[in-house]
Amino acid sequence: MKHLPVADLQGFMTEVFTRIGVPAGDAAICSEVLIASDLKGIESHGIGRLKMYYDRIKAGIQNPLTKIDVLRNKYATAVWDGNHGMGHVIAKKAMQTAIDKAKQFGLGSVAVRNSTHYGICGFYAEMATKQDMIGLTFTNARPSICPTNGVSPLLGTNPICFGAPSDLPYPFLYDAATSISQRGKVEQYAREEKPTPEGWAIDLDGKPYTDTNGLLVDLILQKASMLPIGGTEEVCGSHKGYGLGTMVEILCASLQDGSYLNGLLGQDAAGKPAPYCLGHFFMAINIDFFTELENFKKTTGAICRELQSSQLFPGKNRIYVAGEKEFEIEQRVRREGVPIIPNLEKAIQIMQQELGINMLQL
Repeated sequence: MKHLPVADLQGFMTEVFTRIGVPAGDAAICSEVLIASDLKGIESHGIGRLKMYYDRIKAGIQNPLTKIDVLRNKYATAVWDGNHGMGHVIAKKAMQTAIDKAKQFGLGSVAVRNSTHYGICGFYAEMATKQDMIGLTFTNARPSICPTNGVSPLLGTNPICFGAPSDLPYPFLYDAATSISQRGKVEQYAREEKPTPEGWAIDLDGKPYTDTNGLLVDLILQKASMLPIGGTEEVCGSHKGYGLGTMVEILCASLQDGSYLNGLLGQDAAGKPAPYCLGHFFMAINIDFFTELENFKKTTGAICRELQSSQLFPGKNRIYVAGEKEFEIEQRVRREGVPIIPNLEKAIQIMQQELGINMLQL
């Protein structure tokens, strides 16, 4: 496996976005979000996603020029229409607006409709933690998850993200899909030529689906479904993952009068490719409006340390809190570079050849 320096890879992604029509400043934001994912070891949402954005812009279903319409702007809240522009740009600006509102009002929230895939949620929650605030963000996604007791893919993987500053070297940062695994991880398994683990997905007969390439096709055809947290049965908590996924759908569609469920398929009535019309929700909480910041950080850190130092399960050697593994992985990736597997290398080469770029020596 090859490793590429972080700065070289980020520069390449910025150049690709610029060559396909994204303004320079916006291209820099997009590559900033993508490289943040690679730094944290979340390979499903970093350079591995670049070809997806590249293809969608070429197909005309995502706008390289991001035009944001402010539909409502009242005190601590706002509603935006992203007009199918670059989700990373829309999301970064929306989260900063929520933070700015929280500075004034204690809380700030922005709801967005007609956006596109915006990368890892954690990037935006961490924007708040870096400014000593709590950050929350949610997004809906194209249908791939069935409801409990059902088999039809209706909900997206619909992640929940919560970030809080602490007195540790890293914030508490929970960023996870409301399904057993995100769809991007299945795409990563396809690049790695690995089967999908049993228990992640089912076909329309309710049988396990482990053929990764077939699953990616049948999710689009709505002949297969991934499972909510808890799997297929309520006794294992399936209703909890299903309920949380539905909560995210409401926050990302109902508040902004946006699209939902099968309205996010990325197809028009004739079945031709169309914009995905995703919705997002962002919130910032100003800790100073509730308690002393240093006390908050101290208590949050104490909660994490007590969890980390609790008794281990037999055979395990460490207990982590959310955000800890990613913090440690980042130190390694900055030293060693971003891993590039053969099928990802092929995708990079295609973009370099089509755009006449020779920035990365592979």
